[in-house]
Amino acid sequence: MPAATVSQKPPVSDAGVGETILSARDVVKRFPGVLALDNVHLELNRGEVHALCGENGAGKSTLMKVITGLYQPDAGEVTYKGKPVHFATLQDSEAAGITIIHQELNLVPHLTVAENIFLAREPKSGWFVDRRKMEADAQVYLDRLKVDIKASDQVLTLSVARQQMVEIAKALSLNAEVLIMDEPTSALTESEIDQLFKIIHELKADGVAIAYISHRLQELGRIVDRVTVMRDGGYVWTKRFDETSVDDIVAAMVGRSLEHQFPERKSVPTDEVFFEVKGLSGPKNCRDVSFNLRRGEILGFAGLMGAGRTETARAIFGADTKTAGQVVLEGTEIDTKTPVDAIQAGLAYLSEDRKLNGLSVKMTVKENITMANMDAVCRNGFISDAAEAEAAREAVEKLDIKTPTIDQVVRNLSGGNQQKVVIGKWLFRQSRVLFFDEPTRGIDVGAKFAIYELLDELASEGIGVIMITSELPEILGMTDRVVVFHEGEVAGVLETAKTDQEEIMQYASGVKRMDL
Repeated sequence: MPAATVSQKPPVSDAGVGETILSARDVVKRFPGVLALDNVHLELNRGEVHALCGENGAGKSTLMKVITGLYQPDAGEVTYKGKPVHFATLQDSEAAGITIIHQELNLVPHLTVAENIFLAREPKSGWFVDRRKMEADAQVYLDRLKVDIKASDQVLTLSVARQQMVEIAKALSLNAEVLIMDEPTSALTESEIDQLFKIIHELKADGVAIAYISHRLQELGRIVDRVTVMRDGGYVWTKRFDETSVDDIVAAMVGRSLEHQFPERKSVPTDEVFFEVKGLSGPKNCRDVSFNLRRGEILGFAGLMGAGRTETARAIFGADTKTAGQVVLEGTEIDTKTPVDAIQAGLAYLSEDRKLNGLSVKMTVKENITMANMDAVCRNGFISDAAEAEAAREAVEKLDIKTPTIDQVVRNLSGGNQQKVVIGKWLFRQSRVLFFDEPTRGIDVGAKFAIYELLDELASEGIGVIMITSELPEILGMTDRVVVFHEGEVAGVLETAKTDQEEIMQYASGVKRMDL
């Protein structure tokens, strides 16, 4: 990919909104062997939403960490309210009125929602924390987001999407003048995104400046005033959103045009049903679920948050206990009481939170690839370095994993390459059915296309692919059929080529229901 070319610096206050409240000029940040930011520019105006676009590794999150004091710049200047600032810590920038919602959730799982929202800012009654006031105040922000979350809920009991809403509620509680949102919608359903965007419009009206980082470019037109594009750690351009297009943004991000959002499908579904679920029920929002998967097809799971998509996959995989139902693979019923049973039977579940449940981020690419099938790389009770290295090299080559070496620590890879490592792990296990839960969450447009191609290739090889996604364009662009869930049950099974987003949402919201 060619190096980013630096165009003219962004003009001040060209969005037709308020004065400039924060600017970063000629910012440089180096890490050992890496120039992460190379003379980057950004300006935020009061009452605007300013999108920051770029592929994984472009420097977007690094720039935000420089602005908020998590990193110190090697050169350049950050000004806030007209004065140069040098925040030493994240707490310093929050105290000044700058708040960031990180892509990677920063919640304490064993604390309650209220305790997370007011962590280190708990209201006191004398020497003690006033828990009643803390929970009441937290509930106000949760209710503003119109989410079914109680302030007293323990965070570890919440789904990733609900945890994301807690992060947003926490940011709202800080009454920030500058709000940085890093992939805030990556785990949210369409209805939750609608509510978030209403809140964003309210914040704009109150004069809050919002820096908005998202790989879901189609949603930008609903809220964004200006957009800045970064590539390879450099600044490319800043434009009013109504004076550019998504195609122009993508071309600037990747240095080339992407003519098609989804690849041309190679896999061809057959009439052979080789995986089937009958009358499945579980303890969590999964009631009498039945569906089948045909050889060569990609099957989609759609529905609103909490509709039962992930719960169904977890019950099939043995991560949650089944109370009824059968799971049949290639004509043979399999008993998946635990994930170990499911793995041995040939099933794999790729969690929506790959860093928590899919990877050991402090271990290497090589170790992650082989961890689900250690027997294959052990010789006489010991791990064979040669066998492990050979397996890892084959996965890296087959999946085109961008890593300098198989001994690279996984947390240093981009999101798209981390996802490929998870896929490589399950392919090395020779899994026959793979559940992909939000497979492109937090992944840029170029990496998304590579994941789509990989899913299609797996289906064409006869591996079962079930894709759980909140993005309806993904459902329409990548699946052959879609199972639509509503309140823990299957509301309908649709042929993707014969449906559209509106009809899927009618089933997801309970307006329509099939007699299955």
